[in-house]
Amino acid sequence: MSTFDHTSLVQNINQQIKSLRTTQPDTMTAFNQLARSAMTEGQVSAKHKELIALAIGITQHCSGCVGFHVKALQKLGCTRAELEEMLAVCVYMGGGPALMYAAETLAAWENMAPQAAK
Repeated sequence: MSTFDHTSLVQNINQQIKSLRTTQPDTMTAFNQLARSAMTEGQVSAKHKELIALAIGITQHCSGCVGFHVKALQKLGCTRAELEEMLAVCVYMGGGPALMYAAETLAAWENMAPQAAK
């Protein structure tokens, strides 16, 4: 299992984003509105939208994205089997680099799981 700590990464990113909210309020407000609008459940469920967002984060090699979207998926009740199936598509489309981030994602899933689920 990876020793990479996605929980700390997410906390550190949130601290830096807090600073940007102060210095760049218009941009951050617009980004938050965009995220809220894009992720609102519609014809596509919130869980499926989070799976898509995580897949994009994986193929774009974004460790922060992995942490944020794994956490969101766990809250939405995503199963490990659903996650692994999405990871297979990422590896198919993204090759070796996506495989490395797929492994990182599984480690994040394990490390960020609520204690009751471990």
